[in-house]
Amino acid sequence: MSVTTPRGFRAAGVAAGLKASGGADVALVVNDGPDAGVAGVFTTNRVKAAPVLWSQQVVQGGVVRAVVLNSGGANACTGPGGFQDTHATAEHAAAELTSVSPRLILGAGEVAVCSTGLIGERLPMPKLLPGVRSAIKSLSRDGGGAAAEAIMTTDTRPKTTVARGSGWTVGGMAKGSGMLAPGMATMLCVLTTDAVAGPAVLDEALRAATRVTFDRVDSDGCMSTNDTVLLLASGASGIEPTVAELTAVVTAACHDLAQQLVGDAEGATKEVAIEVVNAADEDDAVEVGRTVARNNLVKTALFGNDPNWGRILAAVGTTRAAFDADEVDVAVNGVWVCRGGAGAEDRSKVDLTGRGVTIRIDLHAGTAAATIWTNDLSHAYVHENSAYST
Repeated sequence: MSVTTPRGFRAAGVAAGLKASGGADVALVVNDGPDAGVAGVFTTNRVKAAPVLWSQQVVQGGVVRAVVLNSGGANACTGPGGFQDTHATAEHAAAELTSVSPRLILGAGEVAVCSTGLIGERLPMPKLLPGVRSAIKSLSRDGGGAAAEAIMTTDTRPKTTVARGSGWTVGGMAKGSGMLAPGMATMLCVLTTDAVAGPAVLDEALRAATRVTFDRVDSDGCMSTNDTVLLLASGASGIEPTVAELTAVVTAACHDLAQQLVGDAEGATKEVAIEVVNAADEDDAVEVGRTVARNNLVKTALFGNDPNWGRILAAVGTTRAAFDADEVDVAVNGVWVCRGGAGAEDRSKVDLTGRGVTIRIDLHAGTAAATIWTNDLSHAYVHENSAYST
């Protein structure tokens, strides 16, 4: 259940001293081929971390043979020096990998870099570069689990997945528990496949998958500077699936990881699916779902086990979506507490004692639908983010 489940990949996770806790903080994923196709999607935040700027350039080249990831520092808002640090990391990884695996013969332009942690501080390169060297020495087919642990920040558990095609496989790992309001990505995610697929096909499959999975996660309305999703293909299975087949399996892997992100969101006591149905179009459905997901009054009500449908309806009313306010229905965990824009079944019938919550909003404006996944807003979330930098 990891990035090394597909054939052709090795990984490692080591402690380099970047985290004050002393935990694992440098991860490495290597594609041994025979192919090295790549696709990537990145944060749409206009403030982008140095590793995002670097990896966007690398992905445009269509070949990635290694990904270096670190926790313990985002390397965001660090100026030209921070970009130089990312470049140096890629150069170091390329040189070290070539020295121990001459058949790879890779350059810095074939190494993607991802970082996560506190924004605004330079990475301690005297620790990071030896950490990369140590990770290279630790590379193995069984290293996926260690790599997933090394990229964790406030995550309470590693997040890995496997989805299988016909004779080929997609594996993946992700991290993220806060700043989860992605725009075409998530926090950090590396997906691998042993299918035969070129960059254009990988890009089409990945963008289709992220659009309905990671891009529909909206935990706290805050978009990271470092969001990155990479899909690497080794071609080691020798099987070339159709675009539709590849998209379906990549989507399954992304969906699993997206649900794990929501389940581990900072301070969350509820995992909430907001289903918007009968919208005029998909954009309207997404806008309504996302607006409700980001509404603090709704989120705090759910934390208090209060099925306050009035707050939901008020949030819907702030959107540009097409609907008649006197026709909107709202159900919470299967109880239709609002019909035609007014009270319906007794809200006391709604059971919110469990962790799972489903809010269904029927706009009666068309046939489109979308689901946004979010969580509640708790005391623990406020505490976590009030003390994060210290």
